Formats: sequence, C-alpha cells, structure tokens
Amino acid sequence: MTGRLASVNIGVVTEAEWAGDASGRSGIDKRPVDGPVLLRADGVAGDFIGERAHHGGPEQAVYAYAEEDASWWAGEIGRGIRPGGFGENLTTYAVDVTGAVIGEQWAVGSALLQVTKPRTPCTTFAGFWGVPDLIRRFTVRATPGAYLRVLREGEVGAGDPVEVVERPAHGVTIGEVFRALSLEPELLPRLLDAPDLPEGVREKARRRLAGPS
Repeated sequence: MTGRLASVNIGVVTEAEWAGDASGRSGIDKRPVDGPVLLRADGVAGDFIGERAHHGGPEQAVYAYAEEDASWWAGEIGRGIRPGGFGENLTTYAVDVTGAVIGEQWAVGSALLQVTKPRTPCTTFAGFWGVPDLIRRFTVRATPGAYLRVLREGEVGAGDPVEVVERPAHGVTIGEVFRALSLEPELLPRLLDAPDLPEGVREKARRRLAGPS
C-alpha cells in the first residue's frame, strides 16, 4: 500500500496558561487546511510557532504523525482526535513513521523531506489534551512521530503520495532514538551509528554514555 497524506495542518494561535511560550501563546492547535501548502526550509508557510526555543528551525521544520497511531490514542483516552491533534503538520496514512530511518528521504508533492528525529512530549502537549499524565503515557507508548528537514521546498496537500526515495543503511529508526533517550538507555550506542541524526541529539547520547564526569 502506498502511503499518503491524510491531511496538512496549520497551527492557530492558542492562548492558555499551559502554553510553553513566555507570552502564553502556543501553536500546538493545528487545523486541517484545503489546498496545497508550501513547505519551506524554515517551516510550514502560515504555521504559527509559539516557543521557538524548542520548536521549528531547519531540523524541525515539519512534524509528521501517523493516523493509525492517532486512532490508537483515541481509543486509549476515549475520545476522538482530529487531524492536527498532536500538533502535527502532516497526518500520514500507511506510512511507518515510528519505523522511519533517521536520514531517510520522503518525496511528497513537489517537496523533498528528510527524517531527522523524534518529537519529545512536553507539558504544553499534556495541557492541550487535558491529560495530566500524558507525558508518561506517551513515553511508554513510544510512537512519537517524526520531525522532518526540508531538502527541497515545495507544495504538499491532502491525498499526496508519500514515497520513500532513499533510506540509509544504518537502520536507526525514529522509535529507537526515542526509546534510547527515554526508557531504554542500552540503545544509546546505536544513535552514534546515525550520522544524519542532529548533532545535539548525538552529543546528548555521548554525554550519557560517558556517565558522570
């Protein structure tokens, strides 16, 4: 089955006490849009990002989450989750996002994207959902979604195929990186085998492997 985009989602300004930005504004509430959307090297055209210290930038220009994983969560918390409900720009269908290899490239619409790293759950995410223990549950579930770098700017829209056009041989996946940094530190050496993993993540792995100084 060929993967595709179920929806493309743009963040609206949300003002709430749980918003991570000092101004009390967040862009986690993303809504599906009609028509093509431009993916740029610095992010998604029209998307609002509140806390730029931790969101956005070339290594996190686009965030993708699988519709199948969202359906699991809907059953887990007993309510529907619309596309964009994880703060994702791209809701995918029939794409193994957790199993995506760090550095693999996706051709989507006229854009070319590269998988960079998993998403780390935060208090803003828990506050948006109104689930106090969401960070723990999200960590245990370990289906974090993937951040993407934009290698070639272009337009994407709902229904566009998602084609994996290149996959590095090291095989280190989004899921492995997430588990290594959370509940399975024995996986940390694997992170050093993935040269396309952002240097900040690789350095974190090195520090943890070195132990207390």
